[in-house]
Amino acid sequence: MRFACLGSGSKGNAWVVQANDTRIMVDCGFGPRETARRLQRLGVELEQIDAILVTHEHSDHGRGAAKTAERARCPVYLSHGSHAMLDATGDAPCAVHRISAQEHFDLKDMHITAYTVPHDAREPLQFAFSDGARRFALLTDAGHATPHMEAMLSDCDAIALECNHDVERLRNGSYPAALKRRILGPWGHLDNEAAAALLGKVAGPRLKHIVAAHLSEENNSPDLARGALASALHCTPDWIAVADQEDGLAWRTL
Repeated sequence: MRFACLGSGSKGNAWVVQANDTRIMVDCGFGPRETARRLQRLGVELEQIDAILVTHEHSDHGRGAAKTAERARCPVYLSHGSHAMLDATGDAPCAVHRISAQEHFDLKDMHITAYTVPHDAREPLQFAFSDGARRFALLTDAGHATPHMEAMLSDCDAIALECNHDVERLRNGSYPAALKRRILGPWGHLDNEAAAALLGKVAGPRLKHIVAAHLSEENNSPDLARGALASALHCTPDWIAVADQEDGLAWRTL
């Protein structure tokens, strides 16, 4: 089992998780052409994607899902709320499977669990993946940590974890006051220290990969995110990977 990232940040998000010949994309914040280009960096063709999972309807996560799924000839899995919001803007995919939080389902060689998170979207989901032996959990776009999130991130071999911002950088930065309140609020995004506190609670002996994700280009830096997560794990910062907006993240094998 392995995972990679096509890009992570406010300009577009997409991840790929693979078990044997099963390849699942999580989110599609890029158009079909750009998605295909980024997939080719990983040695994957668009037509090899078996399904796209959408975490929520915000454009940096879902705007490319419909057209990309049409080109890949694959279904899209998303919540009822996310589908309704995409449908209202004319961006809803055609081949759709509507899923709910805490739903478990299999896609070929992959077992997937959808779980709910606090974010200012309509019925947002995040996902955990297993091939029966190893487990990878993805968590971005959450305003605060919950006991349920802790349970979903426990006992993982790999975690991709939102480190959206450094609180002081955001407070002293150029964002409008309303946007700062949204990001800092309980339905916004996890900051470095909140992510580190969550990681400290869920990190177990199986954990081999931790990736800082969804970093703000203005209100954070890879060094700050690495430092916060490293402090939680009592490891050196260079052990922490960062998913980049432009370059994504190369394959990580569990």
